Amino acid sequence: MSPRFARLLRDSRAALFTMLGALAVIWAVQVANWLDDYRLSYEYGISSGQLGELPDILTSTLLHFGWDHIQANSWPLFAFGFLAAYRGMKRFLLATLLIVVSSGLTVWLFERPDTVTAGASGVVYGYFGYVVLRGVFDRNLVDTAIGVVVAAVYSYLLLGVLPSAQGVSWLGHLGGLVGGLAGAWLLRDRRSRDDRGDRTPKSTPGRAESPASPGAALLKELDDLGI
Repeated sequence: MSPRFARLLRDSRAALFTMLGALAVIWAVQVANWLDDYRLSYEYGISSGQLGELPDILTSTLLHFGWDHIQANSWPLFAFGFLAAYRGMKRFLLATLLIVVSSGLTVWLFERPDTVTAGASGVVYGYFGYVVLRGVFDRNLVDTAIGVVVAAVYSYLLLGVLPSAQGVSWLGHLGGLVGGLAGAWLLRDRRSRDDRGDRTPKSTPGRAESPASPGAALLKELDDLGI
């Protein structure tokens, strides 16, 4: 087993347990919230423009307004979160913080003052944006392919960032998406391919080397992962 593949397995296992733990916390909070007639959502959700409630941008993600609400967010949160985390927890945690703050601040700054906003959907949109662009900025063919598939299959999510979306916090979605896209750029892998272990074999003296094709580069990525 190659060192890169072993590291990938380790990071993937950490990503799996992290997302399962996050869902367990969110559902535990939902039970407590439900038993309290959703008072937690109204007390710790985001009320725009109130300076004293600015810290609520960090708690609102854990809160929902009903079982349908949390069920709709849980699967995409787990799937996109895992894809965002499986190549390393440090970047994932920084991306999550950026997304939570970006989504929450957008709501706090621009939402109507008579509205309380809560839910993990802003983070879902942030992970979506992060996964779609991360491979491009990292120049990683496998992650780029994953991003293309995610973008194609879940492109309908972009309707949720339009002002015409009814019954959802389109501002939270938009802020989360912007945070995810920005995170993919700000947290990109700045190491050279040599530093990552993707060294191109040296050419033999007197023998011309042809440029590597995209197919060969993809095979190299898969081979480095042990696939």
